[in-house]
Amino acid sequence: MKRDILSNKIYMYFTEFFSGMGVMAVELGASRLLAPYFSSSQIVWTIIIGTIMIAMALGNIYGGRSADRDPSPCILYRRLLVASAWIAAIPVLGKYIIILISGLLIFTISTNFLVIAAFAACMVIFVFPLFLLGTVTPSLAKYTVGSLDDSGKVVGQLGAANTIGSIIGTFLPTFVTIPAVGTAVTFLIFSGIILLIGLVYFFSKRTHIRTCVICIVIYVLCAVFGSSDSFAFWQSDLTYEGESIYNYLQVAEDERAIRLSTNVLFGVQSITMKEDGLTGMYYDYAMAAPVMVYGSPDRGTAAGDNGLSMLILGMGTGTYGRQCSRYFANTDIEGVEIDGRITDLSYIYFDASPDVPVTTYDGRAYLQTIDGKYDVIMVDAYQDISIPFQMSSVEFFAEVYDHLNADGVMVVNMNMRSDTEGNINEYLSDTIAAVFPSVATVDVRGYTNRELFAVKEGDVAARFDAGIDYIRKNGVGSDSTDEELVALMSAVKDGMQEYEGGQHIFTDDRAPVELLGMKEIDGMIRDEVGYYKSVYERDGIDGVLGEIL
Repeated sequence: MKRDILSNKIYMYFTEFFSGMGVMAVELGASRLLAPYFSSSQIVWTIIIGTIMIAMALGNIYGGRSADRDPSPCILYRRLLVASAWIAAIPVLGKYIIILISGLLIFTISTNFLVIAAFAACMVIFVFPLFLLGTVTPSLAKYTVGSLDDSGKVVGQLGAANTIGSIIGTFLPTFVTIPAVGTAVTFLIFSGIILLIGLVYFFSKRTHIRTCVICIVIYVLCAVFGSSDSFAFWQSDLTYEGESIYNYLQVAEDERAIRLSTNVLFGVQSITMKEDGLTGMYYDYAMAAPVMVYGSPDRGTAAGDNGLSMLILGMGTGTYGRQCSRYFANTDIEGVEIDGRITDLSYIYFDASPDVPVTTYDGRAYLQTIDGKYDVIMVDAYQDISIPFQMSSVEFFAEVYDHLNADGVMVVNMNMRSDTEGNINEYLSDTIAAVFPSVATVDVRGYTNRELFAVKEGDVAARFDAGIDYIRKNGVGSDSTDEELVALMSAVKDGMQEYEGGQHIFTDDRAPVELLGMKEIDGMIRDEVGYYKSVYERDGIDGVLGEIL
């Protein structure tokens, strides 16, 4: 007589272990699937975790009731086959579903777009397979508990197996599979594991063979058509597209420049011009910071004297450092970039100089490990589209203050310009003004960026005027670059406004940058799609498609 695969219960513990692993792997895969479209902020993570917990809770309830009604293990393992097929299909269909949901919602809602769109995408893509995986624990508890005498022990062992699997399913995607083979293949790997659990069970019992074959065919098709890691599937001319531990990364190139983006929908994070010159972006405006350093009365008067020392927190591919090196002679630059893969790309595609040291580290943590002081500290660290909360607080800016020389200047790139009351830039500006004696801002023409300058001594406006005069008289680069720099700084001066601090202060304990940033993104989306909304209201979807195509 053939022995049942479940007779010694070991296979049930394997099932529990790998289902727990699969749940966490899908959760982490979900964050990477959504991040290029909605960011990887705490808000998006909250949506993912909340949605998955809803699915698991419903699965627990249904699984327990189902096992009481019909305690056949075949029902559970059929669910695993279906869950594995669904998860395998996510790399094939998930990104199209996200774009479809976003396209439908963007014309129907005007607030909290990213929150609602991310929640809807999670519900459609992830709830069903995780609901099925949620039925595993109560079902196995029904099958494995032989008597009340050992019920606590058995349920505890099942819980331990699930937890250990979840731990491994947390670390493997983050540190191994996603960086090595990407999000799409990660879904396929863990889908394959769950599929194998179901196949081994049914093949051992020689039943449900047709269902098994169908699931195998689906998995193979998904592996063939879903192994691509392209999130911007509508773009066929990307120079590079890939993933790191922290980011989705995209390099695009045209006849004028090479650009890096970490999000398919929002903005450019770094740029290199193919011909030397100004970028036309915020990097140019931010060069007002070293100009202010030269406006200090302590600076020398001969060209090239007293070169600059500069620290860039959020180095990216080194755009700001390259611009400063070109326009300011004898500039000593250090960079800090948390994503080492971005640094690698800077050498491959962006002509970064190997002579400029770049440390792979968190910007704030780096400041806490060094004693050095700098003439300029540039704060340009972003987690997708929002400033990390730990680099927005009064405690952080006090760290920056302490690492500036007496005549030092801090420049902060703020990428969501807004004039609404209590916006994120107002909070950041108030926070910085609570630390530095003089603060000024300037809006970047044609972009949503606003640059903030803060000096440790003196007055921003006076230092800026003196710096421009210094360059005119003494020069800081070549004749051609000095002339170009002075012309740019004159334009920057026209838009610069001194800032008086208020009461909106970020602290380490309270810095809701993501919620405030989400409000500004809503406004940006409204502005961007306003025209298409009017077309949609007048001519319907056909009119919108006509405009786009």
